[in-house]
Amino acid sequence: MKELVFAGGWMMIPLMLASVLAVAISIERFWTLRSDKIAPKHLLAQVWSWIKNEELDAAKLKQLKEESHLGAILAAGLVNSKHGRDITKEAIEQAASKAVHEMERFLTALGTIAAVTPLMGLLGTVLGMISVFNEIMAQGTGNAGVLAGGISEALITTAAGMIVAIPSLIFYRIFERRIDEIINFMEQEAVKLVDVLHGDREVTESAEG
Repeated sequence: MKELVFAGGWMMIPLMLASVLAVAISIERFWTLRSDKIAPKHLLAQVWSWIKNEELDAAKLKQLKEESHLGAILAAGLVNSKHGRDITKEAIEQAASKAVHEMERFLTALGTIAAVTPLMGLLGTVLGMISVFNEIMAQGTGNAGVLAGGISEALITTAAGMIVAIPSLIFYRIFERRIDEIINFMEQEAVKLVDVLHGDREVTESAEG
């Protein structure tokens, strides 16, 4: 493995750094983008229970806001509910925008790694092939083994670029899909909250989902 890395030339250094960054982002996003942490399924029913039992106070609102992104969205709606439906929806949208921004953190970097590393690998191959042709000009084509070895080394960076890019792209799509599902669920819960606060709906445990 070490031989392959060193054989690929200096372009292997940024490729290795990109691979480490991609792994770090993937692990962090897998840990962060957990549905039960971001948008607990029965949170709205719990909030409705607090409202019915007149238990909703400043302490519970603070707890709601800090425990999850969905909680922060619901808290924003609750705090602004007395100002009417439009203001409530606007507050919810602002909180949701912040939550989405947090969920999408580092995804741009992961997508960039997936797009750029094949080009970095190709650049390494082109530079390696230039070196091979320089050897041909200097020594001729008599030593086929040396030429084959040089071409093989030049192609290592292309393979390395693909090895980094393919998993990065797969994980990028997985995280995008997961975020879309969470956003869709939070939108549904936010609509329910607006209806609840303005008397159009009641939320029960059996109605959740």
